[in-house]
Amino acid sequence: MKLILIKDVEGLGHQGDIVDVSDGYGRNYLLPRHLAVKATPGALKDAEAMQRARREAERKAFEEAEAIAKSLVGTRIVIAARAGDEGKLFGSIGMSDIIDGVAKFTGVELDRKTVKLDEPIKTIGLHEVRVKLHPDVEFPLSIDVIPT
Repeated sequence: MKLILIKDVEGLGHQGDIVDVSDGYGRNYLLPRHLAVKATPGALKDAEAMQRARREAERKAFEEAEAIAKSLVGTRIVIAARAGDEGKLFGSIGMSDIIDGVAKFTGVELDRKTVKLDEPIKTIGLHEVRVKLHPDVEFPLSIDVIPT
């Protein structure tokens, strides 16, 4: 059965893709849940329009991510925290502290899902975190923790 996906389906395809699935899968799962429509000649034209719109949206998202990455690459974000004599922090620097620091120094609002922090920062000094704004745009961000 040939169907046109009207929503993204994990493991099958994206919106606007024309897929060939078994009759039972199409009739019992995709069509009742309004995830796909039958591939008629009129629907095929709509599918092309959906694919163009999806490609345009993906291109825009990539360009926006690239612009943000260019503005943040090489930037050092300074975060002040209370620390003991040996350089250990009283507490730690977490995800929200990093996001707030980026917003304060650059004006760029990052989403929590984009910053990859393996574990909270617990010492003074220069640290590196990964920022993944788009599947194809990932870069390191320098965090400089200084004592207050």
